[in-house]
Amino acid sequence: MTQKDFILTLACPDRRGIVHHVSGLLLAHDGNILDAQQFADEQTGQFFLRVHFALAASVQIEAVQKDLRESEAAFQMQWQVHDSQKKARLLIMVSKQGHCLNDLLFRIKTNQFPAEIAAVVSNHQDFEGLVTSYGVPFHYLPITPNTKTAQESRLLAVIAAEHIDLVVLARYMQVLSPDLCRALSGRAINIHHSFLPSFKGARPYHQAHSRGVKIIGATAHYVTEDLDEGPIIEQDIERVDHAMSIEDFTQVGSDVESLVLSRAVRSHVEHRILPNGKRTVVFR
Repeated sequence: MTQKDFILTLACPDRRGIVHHVSGLLLAHDGNILDAQQFADEQTGQFFLRVHFALAASVQIEAVQKDLRESEAAFQMQWQVHDSQKKARLLIMVSKQGHCLNDLLFRIKTNQFPAEIAAVVSNHQDFEGLVTSYGVPFHYLPITPNTKTAQESRLLAVIAAEHIDLVVLARYMQVLSPDLCRALSGRAINIHHSFLPSFKGARPYHQAHSRGVKIIGATAHYVTEDLDEGPIIEQDIERVDHAMSIEDFTQVGSDVESLVLSRAVRSHVEHRILPNGKRTVVFR
């Protein structure tokens, strides 16, 4: 029998009976739970659930969604249902450092996670050849302080025209305006080349080197109006030592950045991330 796969994510105040109710609701529609993960946050009293389930082809997902809507008030529930077969449409933004872009182009070309790159936007033309070699449209949108508002309007037009699900700032070295941050809330991920909250802002490798750190890292986080303050999704580190130059830090760090960003993008497009105030719940 042909089946259709879906992913349900939900958050609500923790109480008894949530999993029982959800599993019973799916069973009522002859649903089959393929995988389920849950987390109860004792500090906030919130409960989080991710359920990967299958329905027979004859069952309409709208019927499940109707029952979920009828459960919202009783459980104070926020939920979403996603088609697990649908690929997320990405827009990648980059400036003059291309390692994260190159990594994502390869991973998505080789179907390592369910996404497609609909477009790449850059304020420089350095990577146009690389991007077009993958058959991906390249949009050159230069920016100056005087043209920032117009450039961001053009960016939003591309996002709307391409039906973008997620914007990925893959070493895009421009600070987004508050208006743009709000417009992209919850659907824009940035890679910052430090282990936040250490060394926020510009030139973090220089900051780290000057402090003589023994570990450097990278952080992928959601974009907010507060620079490098958004909810953290993924982090990793690499050891360094006193003999290494700033250039060495940068070379070592570029590999960590690429890995951390790809993990964060994968978690997002597989619907594994649930917001939890200023933090995130990331189901593995």
